[in-house]
Amino acid sequence: MNVAKVKLDRIDLKILGELLSDARLSSADLAERVSLTASPCWRRVKRLESEGVICGYNARLDSRKLGYQVMAFIHISLEKNHTQYVQEFEQAVLAIPQVLACHRISGRYDHQLMVVAEDLEAYGLFAEKYINGLPSVKEVYTSFVLKEVKATANPPLPAG
Repeated sequence: MNVAKVKLDRIDLKILGELLSDARLSSADLAERVSLTASPCWRRVKRLESEGVICGYNARLDSRKLGYQVMAFIHISLEKNHTQYVQEFEQAVLAIPQVLACHRISGRYDHQLMVVAEDLEAYGLFAEKYINGLPSVKEVYTSFVLKEVKATANPPLPAG
């Protein structure tokens, strides 16, 4: 999983910074903000997309305003760590919409999930139906989020 680092110059970093601030900028507005004309700016954005630096454009939603009052981190140990069992577990997790993130991790647990639920009762039903029914689950440890202090999906831009 060694991914080659893409070379970014000062203008590329300015473009990325502006798109992080407002991904809905028009090409003309973006070009103006980074002191380029529209065509070269558009070509740079397309290059950043084709090189995979820009993976997509998303709206950020407030889960609470959508009715999800509970967020939890679930740590899971699997009974068997053979490739087949891990893949079956991970495939099953992909099909659960309430799972916002799933990471295979090191340490005591094998996976960490970030999930949302409408309330504690809904979380209990969710855990019973989905989490406890996932393939090869041996141990489950849940921590509930009391306060979201910082949440970002993007890494910091490198110094340039």
